[in-house]
Parts: sequence; structure tokens; C-alpha cells
Amino acid sequence: MEQENKTTKYFVYTRKSSESEDRQVLSIDAQKTELDKIAKKENLKIVRIFEESHSAKAPGRPIFNEMIQKIHTGEADGLLVWNPNRISRNSVDTGTVVYLLDLGVLTEVKTPGQTFKNEPQDKFMLGLFCGQAKLENDNKSVDVKRGMRAKAERGMWPGPAPTGYVNDKLGEKGLKQIKPDPELFALVRKMWDMILTGNYTVAELLRIINKKWGYKGPGGKKMGRSTLYNLLTKTMYYGEFEYPQGSGSWYKGDYETMITPEEYDKVQAILGHKGKPRPKSHIFTYTGMMKCGECGASITAEKKVKRQKNGNVHNYVYYHCTKRTNPECSQGSIELKEFIKQINKLIAKIQIEPEFDTYARKWFREVFQKEAEDRTITLKSQQRALNACISKVDGLIDMRAAGELTAEEFANKKAPLLKEKEKYEALLADTGNRVNQHIETVDNMITFIEQAQEKLRTGTREEKRQVLSGLGSNLVINDKELRMEWDNILFPMQKVSTEVKLIHKRLEPAQNLVNKGDLERAYARSPRLLPRRDSNPNFLDQNQACCRYTTRQ
Repeated sequence: MEQENKTTKYFVYTRKSSESEDRQVLSIDAQKTELDKIAKKENLKIVRIFEESHSAKAPGRPIFNEMIQKIHTGEADGLLVWNPNRISRNSVDTGTVVYLLDLGVLTEVKTPGQTFKNEPQDKFMLGLFCGQAKLENDNKSVDVKRGMRAKAERGMWPGPAPTGYVNDKLGEKGLKQIKPDPELFALVRKMWDMILTGNYTVAELLRIINKKWGYKGPGGKKMGRSTLYNLLTKTMYYGEFEYPQGSGSWYKGDYETMITPEEYDKVQAILGHKGKPRPKSHIFTYTGMMKCGECGASITAEKKVKRQKNGNVHNYVYYHCTKRTNPECSQGSIELKEFIKQINKLIAKIQIEPEFDTYARKWFREVFQKEAEDRTITLKSQQRALNACISKVDGLIDMRAAGELTAEEFANKKAPLLKEKEKYEALLADTGNRVNQHIETVDNMITFIEQAQEKLRTGTREEKRQVLSGLGSNLVINDKELRMEWDNILFPMQKVSTEVKLIHKRLEPAQNLVNKGDLERAYARSPRLLPRRDSNPNFLDQNQACCRYTTRQ
């Protein structure tokens, strides 16, 4: 073994990139230090050290390729690396190293913890470790794309801040939004203003930006012609953007805009063929909310115009699969009017009669008022228990101060008391606002049901989106049909709505004689509606997800 180490000539390869996969990896200097220790300890003959700052997600690393060529020419037959993932995070480079072992050109790959030789098990393990690195990298890529898409759906800019904006570094992770750059926002706005006058060409404006204003972008570079054209055609500056680029999914940004849509249109007209017209026909209400039930790709929309021979013009909007996941996806399109009908049918399943609305609100308030009285009694009991616990802690402190307890005895007795004290403090904190929250949640739920169809008909784009998302989650279109998982609080409302309608239908023949009391007695007798007044009002406790709608308001 020692003889083999003396005759084997090693290349040391160290790598680190700015990619997210390398952020926790040792620096190149640290890798070299660790590998130098191994070389000295095992008396390894190091021929050359290769250093590279380059991602290994794809083949094409220049230093790595140079090293492989020199291994082919026989300058070294051993490779010393800090970890297999330094060699490769892609299948091509992994296969290259394993193939060199197959040929015998490379006799071994050594790491601080393991040596891989031209043995079936060793080559399998080396490929496995590099493959695992590729899997981790691929999974991160999927997670990042998913996170970016979720940000876009919330109106947040999914990526580095465009010129004139900065990313809010102090925001909550996953919810960081862009905000105006205190130095560049006004300057970029001035660029738009100058083009809007019609007195400046792009070339003239570019000269002013770089020479008169002394503009310096990332890395201290001047603004380029293509960069300026790109800036002046970005729809995000007026508050709408497409993500991913070319997907057909458009979103309304929830950040401070720089220009108006009308100003954007005017600039595009001034730019002529260089500009990109504002995608008015591509801003659709429900894009970005649904998936294809067959292939899982996003649902997009398109507008089609049909002109009749008599001169009449009809505009239609169709929602359909983007087919980005599977170009052979067989799903067809659904016209907007039919799509709206399906949403209205879903809303109709949970609608309740106005008389039951009044009765339900009254019932919940009475039940929760009783619960509030019970909680007052509980609150007093918990407060007494907390006060007693605090007294015990104070007594222990006095005994310790008087020398009646050793430090060990004091610690052993204090720990359970402090734990008990924390428990009572948590119970007290939880007792206070729960009743009001329950009542508010019920009000929000019933109000949502009452207003849903009207908002769907006359509301803003955002209100219409809130109606659809408020009904449930995992929205898909399959065989031209909208499908979803009902919101947990709305799911039982389907049964409530059906039962209330049956009660009203039974009493319908004598409706002239039916009064409010008759209806309330019929509601109270139904086992499918609200629980009896003397039962445990656990309707909301079993459906805590109802608060999801409240947070969307």
C-alpha cells in the first residue's frame, strides 16, 4: 500500500463557486489546507494543484477539462479531492472520471474519508456520491422555481431587482419584496420621462446617461444599448409581469410602480419596432392559479376574435394547458363563460338562505357567549394556579438565600416549578381572544358566501381571484372541468346548504303562513345543521382551516 502511494502521482483539484450549492463548502484555501495534511500524512506525491471557481452543475469547466487532458497524457494517475461533489454535479463529468478508472489511466480517486480504485464497488460508490450531489442540486432547482412561482402569484417580483429597484434584505424569508432604490429610482424615472417627450432617441439618451450622468451599473459598468432597450420594454415598471418568461402566465405586481400603463404604451409607440407592445390581451384574471389535471403544467389563457360576415365582432377568452411539461397533452380549452358558470355552480353548493344566515349568526353568538362565561371561570382558576406557583418559586429563593437549600437542591426544585409557571402563562395568553376570533371567523365565512357571486360578476380582477382561491386549493382543469379541494370550513357548508334548501322546500306550500319562528324550529330539529345548544360547539374547532380565508382578505 505504501509503495503504491509512493509511485502514484496525484493531481489535487479544489473547486468552489458562488452557486447556492457551494455556500456552505470550505473555501479553496481551506480545501488545500485539508488535502495538504492528508498528502503529508500518507506521503503522497503531488504533481500539481488545480484551483477552479466554477459551478459543476453542467460540463464545460475549463480547469477541470485541462486536468482531465493531462491525466490522459499520463502526467498523473491519481486524483485527490476534498469531496466527490467537488469533482462533479453532472452526469457527463462523473462518467468521464469513472471511465478513466475503467481504462486504468486513473488508478484512484482519494478523499479525506475514502479511496476509490478501479474496482466495481468503488466505481459504483463514486458514481453514487456524485449522482447524489446532482440530485441535491436538481431538487434545489425545483424548489427554487416553485418558490419563485409562489412569489409571483402573491404579486412579488421573482428574482433580482431590476434597475431602479433593490431587494428588501430585511424582509421575512420567502416574502421579500422589491422596493425603490433610493439612488436610482428617480434617475430611471427620468429616463422614461425623457423618452416620453419624443425629443430624444435611445442613442442620445444612452449618451446622456453614461457621459453626463456618469451612470455606473453592477461592477461599475456603463449602461449598454441593449440594457436600455430592455429597461424601456419591461412591463414590470407599470406593475405587470410574466413568469416564467414566455409561459403566458401574467401577474399583477404588489410593489410601488414607476410609470403608468398609458406611459408604457406611449414609449412602445415611440420605440417603434424596437419596442414590445404591452400585453393587454395577455392579462387574464385566473392565470397562475390552476394546473392541468393531465400533465401538471400551468393553465394559461388566450384571447380570440371572431368576425362574422354581417360585421359583428365577438371576443372569446379560452383557458388551456401551456403544454410546457408535455407537448402531447390531450387536454382541450375551456371558454371563459363556461369557466365562470362552473365557479358559480360551486358557489351555489354552499349558499344558504337569508333566514338561516340570521339564525346561524344568532346561534353562534349565543354559544360563544356561553363559552366566554366558561372561559372566565377557567381564567380565574388559571390565575390562582399561576399565583400559587409564583409564591412557591419565591419561597424557594428565600430558602436558598437563608442557606436552607444547597445549590443542587435549589436547582432540582426550581426547574419543575418554572416549567409549571410557563404552562399557566401560556394557558392565560390563549384564553383571551379566542371567542372574538371565532365570531369574526364565522362572520367572514358567511360574508364570503353571500358576496362571492356578486364579486365574481362585478368585482376587480383581484377580488375575482380571491373568490376562486377562497373556495379551495389544488385547482386543476381536467376534461374541461374545474376541480379542487374544498376549503375545510366550506366543505361541511355543502351539507348545511342542501339541508336548509330541503327545509325551505318542505315548508314552501304553506309559505304564506310560515314565520321566522317556524323556520328556526325546523332548523333546530335538523340533526344535519348546527349542533344542539347543550352539545359541545366544536364546529369551528374541527375546521380551524377556515381562518385561511380570513387571512386572504
